[in-house]
Amino acid sequence: MTDNTIPRSAPEDIQDFSIKDCALIAVATGHSALTAKELRNSLLTISADSIYYHFWGGLLHPRFEEREYNNDFAAWAWYGLHDGALAERLAVVDPTEFDSLEAIRHELVEIVEERLDEKECLAWMGATTPFEFIRSQIVVFDTRKKTTAPAELAALLPTISASSIFYHFIDARRRLSHHGDDFSFWLSGFNGRYQGLCDKLDAIDPYFGSLTQLKKQLIGLFQEQFNKEVV
Repeated sequence: MTDNTIPRSAPEDIQDFSIKDCALIAVATGHSALTAKELRNSLLTISADSIYYHFWGGLLHPRFEEREYNNDFAAWAWYGLHDGALAERLAVVDPTEFDSLEAIRHELVEIVEERLDEKECLAWMGATTPFEFIRSQIVVFDTRKKTTAPAELAALLPTISASSIFYHFIDARRRLSHHGDDFSFWLSGFNGRYQGLCDKLDAIDPYFGSLTQLKKQLIGLFQEQFNKEVV
């Protein structure tokens, strides 16, 4: 007879999964850019935390409609500089495809420099509004929710906040050496039992969408996994 029961505890060497919450605090850097050339120059030296904020910070801002541009650089190129070509090129930069914030910095600089070579007037043409560089500082909270079993984590997912999803699925990528998410990292300690789920989590791109959509994806994948286990 096959035993389909779900293990209620983790292997002895696996720690509990402790659910955290977070907030990104916006901190002014004092740096701004009024032209594409100034943007390029600032990108060369600005804190990597600023690049992080201008790509990911918008996900934690409540909004009632989908953003036209997912990162602040692209939005400014369109609304400030009124340069559709630059905005389009900056908009397709997906931060999940890069191993580090420095690699993203390099890509942004190359895009702006390429556009400056194509349209020389961008070097001196001022935007209607300056780009204000903001850096991020993350504050982490303990929700006191924890679990020792993956099936229990699946049951907890619908109850956690969108900012917890941000912390464990997005911010984890700059905390973990392999640039993955906290859920997969924890599940990988169960002797390969949940490798299929880890692969599906790894295939999610969290950048082009909202945290609400991301949470629904995660709940769906976890429910699919553990509903299947109890059949």
